[in-house]
Amino acid sequence: MPDDTQDAISGGHLVAKALKAEGVDRVYTLCGGHIIDIYDGCVDEGIEVVDVRHEQVAAHAADGYARITGKPGCAVVTAGPGTTDAVTGVANAFRAESPMLLIGGQGALTQHKMGSLQDLPHVDMMTPITKFAATVPDTARAADMVSMAFRECYHGAPGPSFLEIPRDVLDAKVPADRARVPRAGAYRASTRSAGDPEAIEQLADLLVHAEKPAVLLGSQVWTTRGTEAAVELVRTLNVPAYMNGAGRGTLPPGDPHHFQLSRRYAFSHADVIVIVGTPFDFRMGYGKRLSPTATVVQIDLDYRTVGKNRDIGLGIVGDAGLVLKSVTEAASGRVDAGASRRKEWLDELRAAEQSALEKRLPSLRSDASPIHPYRLVSEINDFLTEDSIYIGDGGDIVTFSGQVVQPKSPGHWMDPGPLGTLGVGVPFVLAAKQARPDKEVVALFGDGAFSLTGWDFETLVRYDLPFVGIVGNNSSMNQIRYGQAAKYGKERERVGNTLGDVHYDKFAQMLGGHGEEVRDPADIGPALRRARESGKPSLINVWVDPDAYAPGTMNQTMYK
Repeated sequence: MPDDTQDAISGGHLVAKALKAEGVDRVYTLCGGHIIDIYDGCVDEGIEVVDVRHEQVAAHAADGYARITGKPGCAVVTAGPGTTDAVTGVANAFRAESPMLLIGGQGALTQHKMGSLQDLPHVDMMTPITKFAATVPDTARAADMVSMAFRECYHGAPGPSFLEIPRDVLDAKVPADRARVPRAGAYRASTRSAGDPEAIEQLADLLVHAEKPAVLLGSQVWTTRGTEAAVELVRTLNVPAYMNGAGRGTLPPGDPHHFQLSRRYAFSHADVIVIVGTPFDFRMGYGKRLSPTATVVQIDLDYRTVGKNRDIGLGIVGDAGLVLKSVTEAASGRVDAGASRRKEWLDELRAAEQSALEKRLPSLRSDASPIHPYRLVSEINDFLTEDSIYIGDGGDIVTFSGQVVQPKSPGHWMDPGPLGTLGVGVPFVLAAKQARPDKEVVALFGDGAFSLTGWDFETLVRYDLPFVGIVGNNSSMNQIRYGQAAKYGKERERVGNTLGDVHYDKFAQMLGGHGEEVRDPADIGPALRRARESGKPSLINVWVDPDAYAPGTMNQTMYK
């Protein structure tokens, strides 16, 4: 309803006020006529509007921003293809448990079902991949429904929400006193839970008496900012820790409780295994890779995840940080909580770790050309500092890096998550560098993955966001190529997976960034350092051996 009086406010401005109340300080977007009143509101509220070249990038950036900051990310896209382009980013956030809000435009309510420009059933499409999806039916409800969507982002394990706002609802003005604008900090309850006290005591007792315990610290350790509690538990109880997803970096490399290469051995021989914030999905072999005789404990924010795909000895629903803190407190004072007798177990695992490393050393130090991927990821690992946020975007090359690259600090590892979405790299760089300009960002791309969203390298140049980018270039979608060769024979291994020999270094230069080509492994380190010193977005195009495959690729573990 049009109203030009001084105390009237538009739907777009109400949206911006609700974003501000949630602590959102930037939105990622690609413009469209349906959504521009939100931009106008963001200008008034001091919210930065970051424009990208593809809506998928906007959604991935909102996801990445949430992971880095702990605050929900927000992307704003237009109706129809704008919203459908963002579906992949929302779906990735859904599987990765990342809290973000996608706002999509929609045709005017007055043209409902008439075939207006870009009209699609967005809510129907978004419902299966969000925690909440709805239409804003009235201008006065705009801010209220934004806060409702954010509230749902944090119900159980976090995740994305979606709102569509018809254009006439967004552009209309209503008297300010008709619209509810939720006050910051006053419309969401704390969702943190320390778990069932009896279960906490049970877990403490299990760990105190365990001979060979092991713990897997998953993404929810970082999501809940439970790093300190996790570190305190493993050190107090002398428990070996493995890390995956965003949980990587919880313990620094070299820490006596930090283990990486002996996980399969540990999970086959442990008597108590504690899985924190990680579902029994394909990454865990659906729970089948854990010893059948071990007592398995699962801690998760989502009740539906606990005990899914595998029976467990104990399940605790709660905030990873609070649960682990409570367990440590419950175990404290029980002699030495069993810590001293576990020295032999840690020594046994360290020996397994060293054995696995020695098998890999020739490849890690290989001087071969084309460059062995292990040599590349080893050089990257050596290059990282405590302030380097590492981003992996690719298939086979990132599978290599997962076994070698060790972030030095918590919250410094980013990968797509269980949806396995290629193309997250550039938008994650955008989000990470804007959220933490004080941090160095290092991103490893497969050449296939970079191709999907690589044009937004220009966005990084436009916003002056320097980062060190590396393309492991084998002119192939190699993870798929290996499976095809194994299944159909060498004569059909190149069907549908072969890419051109693209000089990504020249692409970076063309867009105003720093670019170099590397063919000799001795040149990798110097090229990385020059990229760091350039002060520009960079791409180092490293030609890697197309006939070298990661063990995970050869075992096809992602399909088992």
